[in-house]
Amino acid sequence: MEEFLPFFPLKLVAFPKEKVNLHIFEDRYKQLIAECVAEDKCFGIPVFDTGVMEFGSEMRVEKVVKTYPSGEMDITVRCERVFELITFQEIVSGKLYSGGKVAFIDNIQDGDVVSWQRLKDLASQFVELIKMDHKLNVADLTEEYELAHKLGLSLEQEYDMLQMENQSQRYNYLINHMERAIPFVREMERAKERIQMNGHFQHIDPLKF
Repeated sequence: MEEFLPFFPLKLVAFPKEKVNLHIFEDRYKQLIAECVAEDKCFGIPVFDTGVMEFGSEMRVEKVVKTYPSGEMDITVRCERVFELITFQEIVSGKLYSGGKVAFIDNIQDGDVVSWQRLKDLASQFVELIKMDHKLNVADLTEEYELAHKLGLSLEQEYDMLQMENQSQRYNYLINHMERAIPFVREMERAKERIQMNGHFQHIDPLKF
């Protein structure tokens, strides 16, 4: 089923249930957000790179944190669903912002316990290697989307994951990413240790016979 959404294109991937803080300063987006708040409606963030891309996130304004005298706003928004663009209008008739028709994609919860545990184990190894385990407790996480932004994915990789309807596919994607990243990070850490060790050796007096 197609729906029409006002658009706020950004170089950003937002996953379902994720909260994002935004500062709104352009007139077109001040108008868009004001309407969404007044009418309790959602807007879309189509992912923007070199242009508007085919997939994006439906967002709901959770809170207007601050409104400035200029009309600028600090807001918190939450991703509801993922959509695929059907049509795109550069300017919606009578408005300042863009918009278009979208079709929402399914979010099929078919991930298995074994794969989820494998992903969490790899993620724990990764955050420990990069010495971020004090900031991210992987054991507390309950779904793959919570991990996605914290595991070093590029915008392109996050965009790939955004399009995946099946949770099992998302599990496998992140597992493959971790299995490639962990050996690389380990080797980088070894290289750093060797560099530090070589530096210490420079200060050792030569043996005297």
